[in-house]
Amino acid sequence: MSDQPAEDAVGTRAELLPEEQVVGSDDPQAQAEAILEESEERTEHPEETRDESVQTPER
Repeated sequence: MSDQPAEDAVGTRAELLPEEQVVGSDDPQAQAEAILEESEERTEHPEETRDESVQTPER
């Protein structure tokens, strides 16, 4: 996998959800890239990122 998320995935994620539209975003494209990069990192390296996640159950 590449270091950058796919352009079409970023474009899709950059479309703000209704709750995101309420608060707005200075740069939806950069926000989408950051979200997708973090998600990809957690997917590719779950053991390394497990302790950083607030959504991961305790072992």
